[in-house]
Amino acid sequence: MKLTYTARAKDDVEIAFRWYEMQRRGLGFEFLDCIEASLSSILRYPEMHEKIYSNFRRCVIRRFPFSIFYSVETNMLVIHSVFDNRQDPGKRP
Repeated sequence: MKLTYTARAKDDVEIAFRWYEMQRRGLGFEFLDCIEASLSSILRYPEMHEKIYSNFRRCVIRRFPFSIFYSVETNMLVIHSVFDNRQDPGKRP
């Protein structure tokens, strides 16, 4: 299955990475490792996580207060957002 990110999801990851790196050197890479672990799980079992709305699913990332919002398309996994759970829930995708 092919993995693709929307522009919003790419921005979400980049912003969070930079913020964590400013907090402590190397923490941004730990954040990326947790995202990769979650994505690996999603790719193995794409329908494991609950549907939040329509065909959007949500995977809560271990250790960091973020969720991955994604959809399963034909032979493709689309990452729509890597959402900071501390934000207003109304801003979720």
